[in-house]
Amino acid sequence: MSKDADSQDDAVERSLRPHQLSDYIGQTAVKSQLEVYIKAALKREEAMDHVLLYGPPGLGKTTLALVIANELGVHIRTTSGPAIEKPGDLVALLNELQPGDVLFIDEIHRLPKIVEEMLYSAMEDFYIDIVVGEGPTAHPVHFPLPPFTLIGATTRAGMLSAPLRDRFGITEHMAYYNEDELKQIVLRSAGIFNMAVPDSAALEVARRSRGTPRIANRLLRRIRDFAEVEGTELSVRLVDHALDQLQVDDRGLDAIDRKLLMMMIRDYDGGPVGLNTIAANIGEETATIEEMYEPYLLQIGYLKRTPRGRMVTRAGYQHLNIPFTEH
Repeated sequence: MSKDADSQDDAVERSLRPHQLSDYIGQTAVKSQLEVYIKAALKREEAMDHVLLYGPPGLGKTTLALVIANELGVHIRTTSGPAIEKPGDLVALLNELQPGDVLFIDEIHRLPKIVEEMLYSAMEDFYIDIVVGEGPTAHPVHFPLPPFTLIGATTRAGMLSAPLRDRFGITEHMAYYNEDELKQIVLRSAGIFNMAVPDSAALEVARRSRGTPRIANRLLRRIRDFAEVEGTELSVRLVDHALDQLQVDDRGLDAIDRKLLMMMIRDYDGGPVGLNTIAANIGEETATIEEMYEPYLLQIGYLKRTPRGRMVTRAGYQHLNIPFTEH
């Protein structure tokens, strides 16, 4: 995909994002708790406590960070762990914050260690110590910061160091969405696109979206393409046709998911198989498998982890119409 197509998709994705908690569909428990914390911060006229959002990709962590800033009525600066390569990059970001502002760091588990350690005092006591100059003229400078809220997002909470994790006063787990919530998201997005989508078609998209709003919206955009090219209204029949063309089956598994399960069954009798072996066999990075494919396969019970490796479950065999034999 070209950079122009990527930026166009990003622009569409931004247009679908809600701006208030009341418009944010799903994550009911997380929303109700955040609503209390936001109201308390506003009532005390203080910066809200630091927030850690964790869970699989595509569940709305970035969107929720933007919503929190909107509800607080403050500005938000967004960046990612890999983008902050050295302490000076962090200083530049922190220097732009006004009292109460939000700093959002996506993929916070990928922060360099030296940057992470500088964050400790920034989060806890709102200051950083930096060294100015070089050689004999080098000297430390105590740099006070305005009270701010750090929102960190991660798909790999286990990779966060204990000192960093402990400095977040609010920790929220983002769970997969149910079909009804995803149906509401599809209908809301369709309204923004000025598309007429029957409830039955929206539900079918929801069923195949892996419990993930980002995937639901992406599938809806592709189905819209098929509808426009074929000059037909969006229906369950069209959804089935479009998603069959995209190789997305009735449980949301794509070609890579099925390739992974089939390889494990065909070459390793269903497992146990180590993650590195799976990655080498299907030509994907281990991190991609762990973050994008494995969580959903575990969630729906097609895959399980054991001390000796991953195994395909009876349900996984049944989905692929392969007879299951006990190991």
